[in-house]
Amino acid sequence: MRRHLEHVLGWLAGLLLLAMMAVTVVDVVGRYFLNSPLPGAFELTELGLVLLIFAGLPLVSARDGHVNVPLLVERLGPRARAVQRGLVRLLGAALLALVAWRLWVRAGQLLDYGDRSVFLGIPLAPVAYCAALGCGLSAILTLLARRPHG
Repeated sequence: MRRHLEHVLGWLAGLLLLAMMAVTVVDVVGRYFLNSPLPGAFELTELGLVLLIFAGLPLVSARDGHVNVPLLVERLGPRARAVQRGLVRLLGAALLALVAWRLWVRAGQLLDYGDRSVFLGIPLAPVAYCAALGCGLSAILTLLARRPHG
């Protein structure tokens, strides 16, 4: 199940990145060669980046690939390292769950207010709900993460 989820999220992140690249290319070509930039390109890129980050975060969490600096951990014994790793995962999952909850609350506010992007009028609540789900999934996968190779 987790492998399938990682596969789907990987494809989603790749498609979002491809879409953002296409928007940027069309905007640049239109702006500099046709004197006609793509309307709303900045908004599309901005919203795409939010979705890309919260599609990629669960992938990083599942693979235990977050950036770390092992200055003190290298001096710990195997048992202490295992305890430290467990505590860090619990704290990380708790913080991700907190952020997911606040994003969900904010998404509800955006939905209630009917907030939309300024230029294209894209509803913002669905983007915030996707971010909250991605962050919540990251919290769960942080607890279940497998150790990276190497």
